[in-house]
Amino acid sequence: MPGKLLVKSVGPWPMNVYVVICEETGASAIIDPGAEAKEILELAAGTRVERILLTHAHSDHIGALARVKALTGAPVYLHPNEALKFGIGYDVPLETGPSGGPMIPLGNYQLRAIFTPGHTPGMICYSLGGDPDQVEEPRVLVGDSLFVGGPGHTETPQEFATSMQTMQQVIFTWPDRTRFYPGHGPSGTIGEERPAFEAFVARGWPSDLCGDVTWTGS
Repeated sequence: MPGKLLVKSVGPWPMNVYVVICEETGASAIIDPGAEAKEILELAAGTRVERILLTHAHSDHIGALARVKALTGAPVYLHPNEALKFGIGYDVPLETGPSGGPMIPLGNYQLRAIFTPGHTPGMICYSLGGDPDQVEEPRVLVGDSLFVGGPGHTETPQEFATSMQTMQQVIFTWPDRTRFYPGHGPSGTIGEERPAFEAFVARGWPSDLCGDVTWTGS
């Protein structure tokens, strides 16, 4: 049975907080509790919150973390690179290796953690149900790795180079039918983004490029 996915826009930016639910058991995971703890917990009402998963540790994605953790008692999952850079505490390290990130159980359901550095050094995407190429309807929570129209913001050319390496070696290897859910704004599909992405790669980009970049121009 596919996991149920709920989304709510919170905070002044605003940003997207997600709740994934195993409908067979009522277990749930909250992804990126950025603000408005009360509203987030209302979104998860009627479920048993077992995990708090962070895509990354920017302040707009963790503003309600302390409150949500205090009220649920759920462990926080984070890549160690994020903790080192931003000084954020966590309970479970999302280590990655040659075979990718770990599978995270959620009741009778599971999510695959996928390492996608660039926007931040420890960015993690969460693929619902397993690897995107192994499920019928792939859905991936991508944090600020990818948006409709372009990659996530980067502060330096080195970060942008890392982001583009991630795009080429990880994200755009997912099937075209993969629907991605970003940390801000609407969802999209890899297939819809692929033509503009491939055209961007074919054109090349200046060695000093970074910041807010779109596939059709900087």
